[in-house]
Amino acid sequence: MNNTNYPRLAAQYGTPLYVYHQAALTAAFAAYQTAFSGCQPLVCYAVKANGNLSVIRHFAQLGSGFDTVSAGEIARVLAAGGDASKIIFSGVGKTEAEMEYALNAGIKCFNVESLPELERLNDVAGRLGKIAPISFRINPDVDAKTHPYISTGLKANKFGIAMRDAEQAYQRAASLPHIKIIGVDCHIGSQLTDLSPLIAACERLIALIDKLSAQGIALQHLDLGGGVGIVYKDEHTPDLHAYAQAVEPLLKARGLSLVLEPGRSLVGNAGVLLTRVEYVKHGEEKNFVVVDAAMNDLMRPALYQAYHAVENVSRPDAPQITADIVGPICETGDFIGKERQIGAAQGDILAIRSAGAYASSMASNYNARCRAAEVMIDEQGNSRLVRRRETMDDLLATEREYL
Repeated sequence: MNNTNYPRLAAQYGTPLYVYHQAALTAAFAAYQTAFSGCQPLVCYAVKANGNLSVIRHFAQLGSGFDTVSAGEIARVLAAGGDASKIIFSGVGKTEAEMEYALNAGIKCFNVESLPELERLNDVAGRLGKIAPISFRINPDVDAKTHPYISTGLKANKFGIAMRDAEQAYQRAASLPHIKIIGVDCHIGSQLTDLSPLIAACERLIALIDKLSAQGIALQHLDLGGGVGIVYKDEHTPDLHAYAQAVEPLLKARGLSLVLEPGRSLVGNAGVLLTRVEYVKHGEEKNFVVVDAAMNDLMRPALYQAYHAVENVSRPDAPQITADIVGPICETGDFIGKERQIGAAQGDILAIRSAGAYASSMASNYNARCRAAEVMIDEQGNSRLVRRRETMDDLLATEREYL
C-alpha cells in the first residue's frame, strides 16, 4: 500500500476517491482462516462494513460466507456471486418481505433477535411451504469496552434476546412447525481491542448450550459474531491465535462448528480515501485545511469522534502547520481531523487512512453531493474502477419524472 502512486490515481479517477487493496483483503481473510483452522470456521464477511460488489466478489472467491442485515445486502451478495447457503441474515427489524426474499434465496441461517420475529418467521415460512433455519442472537450482557454507539451486547442495547429468556425462546422455537434450530449467536460490539469480553461472551453461550443440550435441544454451530478492532492510530489489536486457542477446545468438546462475522477487520485497513486540498485558510484562532472530501464521504469522525490518520501523499516533506482538516459541507461537524500536524497547499493530495470500512457504505448525498468513485488495486498493482462516480443526472434521476 505504501508504494501505491496515489497522486496518479487521483489524477486518473478524480477525487474524492476510495482506493482498496486486494492483497490486503486476501491477507486479512487468510489471518482468520489460519488462526481458527482447528475449528474449520465459516468466516462470514459483514457486508455492512463495505458493500462494494467487487469487494464481495473477492471474498466469495476466497470461500467466504456473508453476514447481512437487509434484503439489499443479500441481493448484493448474490449479484456478486456469493453462495446463498453461506449467508447469515441478522438484524432486529426484518420485514415479511425480507424474510420471504431470504427464504426463497435459500440462506444458511436467520439470526433471530426477538420472539415476535420468531413468530413472524414461522408464519412466513409456513406460507411459503419452507422451513426456516435459525439461531437466536443472545445478549450476554458483556461490556465490550468500546464506543457506546457500537456496543451491542449490554442489557440496555436493542440487539438480541436476554440471556435469562434464552431457554424459553429455544423451547418455543422447538415447538414451531416451520422452524429448524441450528445454532446460537452473539455480537457484543465493534472495534474491540481486548479479547476478554469476546471470551467471556463465548463462555456464557457455552453454558447456555450445555443447558439446552440437557433439554434435548442440540445445536450445530456457535456464531461468535465479529467486532475485532483494527489500528486507526495506536491501538493494540487482539491476537486472533489467542482468541482461537481460547474457544477451540470449548467447541470441539461439544461437536460444534464455528461461525464468525468479521467486517472492519477484513476491510478497514485495506482502503484509503484520497482527497484534494482546495484551500488553506488561516483563521483568527485556527488554521483550516479545506479538502474536497466531506462527512458525506467519511461519516465516522462526525458520528463517533473517530480518528483517521491523514498524510500528504503529494509532498510528504511539506512544512507542517497545526490545522483542522475539514470538508465543504455546511456543518461545523464536517471534519476529517482536528488539531493535526499537516503540511498542505492547494492542489495537494491527502490520503485518509483506514477508510475501507464504514466509509463508502455510510456515504450519502447530503448537500446534493455526488458519491465518490471506488477503485481496486490488484495484487500486481493494477487499478480498475469498481464503482463510477455519481453524476448530477444520477442525483436527479429518481425525481425528475415526478416534477
